[in-house]
Amino acid sequence: MATSNTQRDQLHKTIWEIANNLRGAIDGWEFKSYVLGTLFYRFVSENMQSYINHLQQMAGVSDFDYAALDDKIAEAVREQMVQEKGYFILPSQLFCNVCKTCEQDDNLNVTLQRTFRAIEASAQGTPSEDDLKGLFSDFMVDSSQLGSSVNVRNKFLARVLLSVQGMQLGADFDDAQIDTFGDAYEFLMQMYVWAPKRIVHTCFS
Repeated sequence: MATSNTQRDQLHKTIWEIANNLRGAIDGWEFKSYVLGTLFYRFVSENMQSYINHLQQMAGVSDFDYAALDDKIAEAVREQMVQEKGYFILPSQLFCNVCKTCEQDDNLNVTLQRTFRAIEASAQGTPSEDDLKGLFSDFMVDSSQLGSSVNVRNKFLARVLLSVQGMQLGADFDDAQIDTFGDAYEFLMQMYVWAPKRIVHTCFS
């Protein structure tokens, strides 16, 4: 199901608004890295969350929500998810849960750094390792260009997270939403004339 022209136009408008609202101390080239990195973080989080929720619903647990699961319990499906999705994310590290507390998290830079490293590390020793390795390397959580202090930098990072969270990408993780994510990704690359080193296909399936 292709992204409709109306949905695409609204998506592009939203991306421009994010760029205009957040771009300031850093130039467009670097700004692109934060928005694309956050967009992909949201994508892989919602992809896996939807996948696990669907498996549970098929098993008869209609009200299951992976995002609300305890991390220790979630560890039981790590191996299965790495085999089937190519990566694994703990519930506490999902995009939606990090966003919930991002404005109050005095260590948001550390939270994001640990999360990104954990996502990449989850694929070590598997066929998807090369796809995930260094995936978030351009997302510099401690760059001085984001602000003169950790507090200022974390405020910027929180604004990026919440701006991407506000993008209308679909209520369910279906073909339409995948198209929307892909369109947003391509539009951002075109905005900053950026050619990616790779596009990770493993996580999109």
